[in-house]
Amino acid sequence: MRSRLLKARSVPTFLPGLISLLVLLTACAPSPRPGARQVSPQPISPSPVEPSTARGATLLPSPTSLIETAPPEETPIPTYRYEILHTYPHDPGAFTQGLIYHDGFLYESTGLLGQSTLRKVELETGAVIQLHALPDDVFGEGLTLLNRRLYQVTWQSHLGFVYDQHTFKLLQTFEYPTEGWGLAHDGQRLIMSDGSATLHFLDPETLEETGTLEVTDLDGNPVPRLNELEVIQGQIYANIWPTDRIARIDLHTGQVTAWIDLAGLLDVRNLSQPVDVLNGIAYDTQGDRILVTGKWWPTVFHIRLIRD
Repeated sequence: MRSRLLKARSVPTFLPGLISLLVLLTACAPSPRPGARQVSPQPISPSPVEPSTARGATLLPSPTSLIETAPPEETPIPTYRYEILHTYPHDPGAFTQGLIYHDGFLYESTGLLGQSTLRKVELETGAVIQLHALPDDVFGEGLTLLNRRLYQVTWQSHLGFVYDQHTFKLLQTFEYPTEGWGLAHDGQRLIMSDGSATLHFLDPETLEETGTLEVTDLDGNPVPRLNELEVIQGQIYANIWPTDRIARIDLHTGQVTAWIDLAGLLDVRNLSQPVDVLNGIAYDTQGDRILVTGKWWPTVFHIRLIRD
């Protein structure tokens, strides 16, 4: 009994109060939510904030952009068929390489060595009312009309001609390093094809090349054998040699935006003369008419495009 009293007296007098205080604090502390993960606090050190225009900066998305949306489906390139609205007679001896329409007349470039010509043709009758023969050693190809001047290219001679629209007087010749196939213009530049997937832009005054454009399909594959050309409502239409197809091409991106399938346009069952491939696209801007023909074809067709 004596020893227990001595031990009790040896406890400091402030200890019972300290224990009571600790018990009180523990009772007042909030208990964690069931399942909550306890995280030890970490010291926070300030860091500089980069401006949003800095390279690699990440901007917080707006609330609407946080909504998950399905990626857009890839739209296939549309294909157009045709309806024949009218037919016009065409010289079956014309190996058509370039074709344009202006003020009621067709202007036409024909090919073959020793037979190449530049001609003005009355659309309604097919009559050739003006003709200029090219030298026998050149093969006539694409043709276009800009600012009252006719531009004509040749196949493998690397030689082009510039004529007065009304008199067919030769004003100038020019050279280019590629083959010449088709020719058109967008109001400011000449556009030439060379049988590849590349279009060449030429300055109509200096006739120097100012740029090129690679033509591709939806998958980025080159589209070769671009032939006769025509610009229609800001896009370029190109015969694909030696097929019955025409590609409609975006002049800014070079991507094919539509295929035009003209298979069966010329009924060859009752023809006595030979014919060659589809070639020749002309556009009547005022009448919104698309006119097409081919090499040695006896007919020019006014067609309307119909989407499949």
